[in-house]
Amino acid sequence: MSDAYLETVDLACERDWRLLFEHLNISVQPKDMLQVSGPNGSGKTSLLRLMAGLMQPTAGEVRIQGVNIQQQRHVLAENLLWLGHAAGIKGLLTPEENLKWLSALHRGATPEQIWQALAAVGLAGFEDVPCHTLSAGQQRRVGLARLYLDAPLLWILDEPFTALDQQAVAQLEQHLVQHCVNGGMVILTTHHILQHTPSTFRELDLGRRAL
Repeated sequence: MSDAYLETVDLACERDWRLLFEHLNISVQPKDMLQVSGPNGSGKTSLLRLMAGLMQPTAGEVRIQGVNIQQQRHVLAENLLWLGHAAGIKGLLTPEENLKWLSALHRGATPEQIWQALAAVGLAGFEDVPCHTLSAGQQRRVGLARLYLDAPLLWILDEPFTALDQQAVAQLEQHLVQHCVNGGMVILTTHHILQHTPSTFRELDLGRRAL
């Protein structure tokens, strides 16, 4: 029996009739941080979407605690926070309304917790402003504020540092490290060079894997 919380077994992905990767075996345990890297078109986002249960693999499978995720999607939903390229928020809603809706997918959050999360990402004072009036960086931070609520164990983040300024990047790095130190797991892609990583950090370069 594997000690992995999340793992891929002989995973393969084909897109537009092109094989991106195959025979991919990954193991992620509590406290791990895994950065998936590689050139554009190497399958970084596809791999993250497969691990989040948002795509079906060409071959192989993704497992949580030894069981195929397709057989226990409720477990995945309860324990996964997915953040894709888009901010994942609704423009007509305020930051507070967006976080209230998004947090309800997991454990829910009080107004006080939501305001604290928005303050943590530098959005104090913007709680009740429609999100479509915010800048791209501010909208991104509304989505990232989910990480400061009572967030699930597993975070899968596709380019989380996009549109953030230098201070926000440094703060988010430290927050990701702390999540791992506390027993959580982070799987991410980024073109940003990480300055702060936990001792459990490792990198998977899809561009260096021979098919």
